[in-house]
Amino acid sequence: MLKNILQVLRELKKQKLRTFLTLFGIIWGTVSVILLLAFGFAIKAQTSESMHGLGESICIMWSGKTSISYAGFPRGRNLHFQKGDAEFLRDQVPLIGNISPQYSRSVAVRVKDKKQSFNINAVLPEFTKMRNLVPRMGGRFLNQLDEKKRRRVVFIGFDVEEKMFGKGNGLGKTIYIEGMPFTVIGVLIQKKQDSSYNGRDKDAIYMPVSTYLGIYGDRYMDNMVCKAENVEYTDQMKDDIQLAYARKYRFHPDDTEALGIWDTTENEKFLNTFFGGFNIFLGVVGVMTLIVGGIGISNIMYVIVEERTNEIGIKRAVGAKKHLILFQYLTETFVIAGLGTIIGFLISMGIIALTNQLPLKEYIGTLVLDPVIAMTTIIIIVMITLAAGWGPATRASNLDPVIAINK
Repeated sequence: MLKNILQVLRELKKQKLRTFLTLFGIIWGTVSVILLLAFGFAIKAQTSESMHGLGESICIMWSGKTSISYAGFPRGRNLHFQKGDAEFLRDQVPLIGNISPQYSRSVAVRVKDKKQSFNINAVLPEFTKMRNLVPRMGGRFLNQLDEKKRRRVVFIGFDVEEKMFGKGNGLGKTIYIEGMPFTVIGVLIQKKQDSSYNGRDKDAIYMPVSTYLGIYGDRYMDNMVCKAENVEYTDQMKDDIQLAYARKYRFHPDDTEALGIWDTTENEKFLNTFFGGFNIFLGVVGVMTLIVGGIGISNIMYVIVEERTNEIGIKRAVGAKKHLILFQYLTETFVIAGLGTIIGFLISMGIIALTNQLPLKEYIGTLVLDPVIAMTTIIIIVMITLAAGWGPATRASNLDPVIAINK
């Protein structure tokens, strides 16, 4: 094996320009496949992270206006979520894993001499699981005791903390909401969020539903948020919610205008489909570049076989088997491809490391040489190399010894 490798390296020295162009094709192809897929995966991960800032696989529900006459009621009837509707749906729809009402309003907030308006949201403790409201270390989200005892506690977004407390830590401090004191029990960690339905979480304040209703006494809630126990049954859960709500408020079960449901799992499906196709496209572009490099390998191997025809004839005349000749030239083909692949991997790792040092993470995410990408690239290179080397190696093994010696 070592003898074959040294021999092919000597042959490559004789064809310096051809060797350089061949290696460049493999190197460029390797770099193309790795970087294109790495960028594709990074952008998908970045987009997914931003999308999940709103919550993962959740449904946001709003009451609407009937569009179908039903049971003696005319169309155009306004519907409203009322207190107890979340508990009603929890009892009627077993597929629901978590559900929370959400009351919202803009309020005046004061901390010492700082005054500003923020959006306040009254929710149940399970809201944190659905909306990815992760507290910073040392703090917490609202819990069942807060809800049961109507505590005057709040969980605030990181922008609220910065605007009202400056660079200091707002945990445990008092914030006045329309003149009433509340204790800050948690601050949202920094997170990306590319969509919302009621403002960004970083600018929001959260308090227990019981506390909110004790102060403001809203008759209707703004919306509800729920998540299926098993995400695969989200569509069935939505249908069951539609039927249960239709029975309670007497509207046609097929009236989709009466109950609006934003299902974020549909966004997830679109994202996976889009980036699946996008990454396949990028991979194909990289593979086409590798194929060009494979053609270069095939050409240089044909030249090597042509120049060593006499040597091959002698080997065959003294008893060398066809499969040994075939194996020898396939080995030489893989030596060329392997050298280009190693250099290509090293260049790719350097570019990935350099790119991650640039201020581009917000736009393209963090590039990673994923094991899946690495293995995919290696498999593609092996297949292309085998295809490129098979022709020259087969030709060498099938040479007639008498004709080959006389050339």
